[in-house]
Amino acid sequence: MIEVSKAKGSYIYDNNNKKYLDFVAGVSACSVGHCNEDVINAIRDQSERYMHVMVYGEFVTKPSLELAKLLANNLPKNLNCTYFTNSGTEALEGSMKLARRYTGRKKIIAAKNAYHGSTMGALALMGLEERKKPFAPLISEVEFIDYNLYEDIEKIDNQTSCVVLETVQGSAGFIMPKKGYLGAIKKRCEDVGALLILDEIQTGIGRTGKLFGFENFNCIPDIIVYGKGLGGGIPIGAFTSSKELMDSLHKNPVLGHITTFGGNPVITAAALQTLKIVLNSKLSEKTRVKENLIRKKLNHKLIKEIRGIGLMLCLIMTDNEIANKLVLEAKNKGLILFWLLIEKKAVRITPPLTISEKEIDEGCNIILNILDFIE
Repeated sequence: MIEVSKAKGSYIYDNNNKKYLDFVAGVSACSVGHCNEDVINAIRDQSERYMHVMVYGEFVTKPSLELAKLLANNLPKNLNCTYFTNSGTEALEGSMKLARRYTGRKKIIAAKNAYHGSTMGALALMGLEERKKPFAPLISEVEFIDYNLYEDIEKIDNQTSCVVLETVQGSAGFIMPKKGYLGAIKKRCEDVGALLILDEIQTGIGRTGKLFGFENFNCIPDIIVYGKGLGGGIPIGAFTSSKELMDSLHKNPVLGHITTFGGNPVITAAALQTLKIVLNSKLSEKTRVKENLIRKKLNHKLIKEIRGIGLMLCLIMTDNEIANKLVLEAKNKGLILFWLLIEKKAVRITPPLTISEKEIDEGCNIILNILDFIE
């Protein structure tokens, strides 16, 4: 186990000052690299003005307001109202409440092999009984469909409050939606009066070549949920919808979702600076170039395929054992890789968006050398 002494840019250092090239970014969280100077300065400046002052929503704090405005200016018109939370999973919980409150319906549809978090509501949306059973009973009236199976779309009916999907299925193996699939889901939701919630916790904030993953697939959801990369290494979550939808959380009951530290000014100052970096440096667009470099470089017979988009990639190895050996040996060689929760043959590659081409080359060479040795 690595005992961390410091981290900077694309590298993590242990107490012996050994450096590790980070191909994981804290599981897609450190979007602009470790200890980005602009993010640090934003945190420092805001901390010297004020930090926590009141539960979220009672006072107006400038960083939260400016962050919400910048998000609205870079999202489709119907996604104009944002609620900040402490994590992506809390945001997912809030979005489920919003959907049930707005529609007056209870049934939620999720995808098999999905992962949205480990709280009681989010866990109920996971289609793996062995992971849910120890914590049962979870929230009720959740039904499952197969991701990418068009025939299952008919299960969305006029009793459905919402459909919750990952834009790209993460833990299941970075599974991309088939052409037209998300659009077909959205059309069915519109036909029956249900809402479409897309989980952008991993795909959001530039990781897929667009600011948000759904922009790649010609589908505008009713609610998006995100976190991770928005904070630049600081914990944050958010869900965004239209003001019309979000207003339904204000009444019957009043304060339908409450959070003490959501929208904390120090956190949102960090997120605001992170978002500015992603937008102003055109990091989103650059991820597709970096994706192509990785795909071109990592050509090896022990790698069956490379799944994903942008800098949300995973290697599908020939078997579980090869995946385990690669992750463990990479750490010994100074490269951080990681597993996925459900797909056991997968090895995650989700580096900071700021990673250089030279660093990509360095990491890929380590991977290839390890695979040559294993072979």
